[in-house]
Amino acid sequence: MGMSPNGTRNSKMAMSEINVTPFVDVMLVLLIIFMVTAPMMQQGIDVNLPKTSSAGVELNEEPFILTIDQAGRIKIASTSISLTDLQSKLKSIFENKKNKQIYIQADKKVDYGVVAEVMGEARAAGIYNLSLITIPKE
Repeated sequence: MGMSPNGTRNSKMAMSEINVTPFVDVMLVLLIIFMVTAPMMQQGIDVNLPKTSSAGVELNEEPFILTIDQAGRIKIASTSISLTDLQSKLKSIFENKKNKQIYIQADKKVDYGVVAEVMGEARAAGIYNLSLITIPKE
């Protein structure tokens, strides 16, 4: 019960607390929706990555990922590119970028020579910071 300004009890005083229960209910529903839909949002190329015992690295910005699938096709995002066009394409992409770093995501069944050729083309394009993406061992 509340008190009026003159010191008497007033049972008709308005409640000043905000009811947060509907807000919590909505937030929980949104959380469940995002948890269900987030795995469906991941896109990519089906690549069987090799497993290694190295630890992961932390990224400060969106990485540039170059993918080599099981058939040896080279892809930037979802666009296929030939090995002969790779150097010129990388030069044009990285000419104005400060962070010149490429992450290579190669299928474990891809011949080592193909990966080495891709790395050579990247170095010829002026990109010396190259990393290979792997899966940690369990």
